Amino acid sequence: MSEFTVTLPSGKVWSPQFVEYINQESCIGCGRCFKVCGREVLEMVGINEDGDIVKLSDDEDDEYDKKVMSIANRDNCVGCEACAKICPKKCYTHDAVDLEQAA
Repeated sequence: MSEFTVTLPSGKVWSPQFVEYINQESCIGCGRCFKVCGREVLEMVGINEDGDIVKLSDDEDDEYDKKVMSIANRDNCVGCEACAKICPKKCYTHDAVDLEQAA
């Protein structure tokens, strides 16, 4: 596998890790990850009593069993992993891009 890497000014080699998966069973819906991501990658959704993922509405009368984060725009991710670093429940899985498969 050929990964994209960058040499930082400090000399450290960095390889971006892009968001692949959010464990919604572990997610507590705190929104910390949403706040640190300026790329509109994430979106809060609701899970109803049947276990279905539903869009949140402005109507506060709608009831959700749980609110969780989901990946809305994966292609906007820049691989910084800020979401994973701030997540108190470690819900995120990231992966490098295989340049050979991406071509």
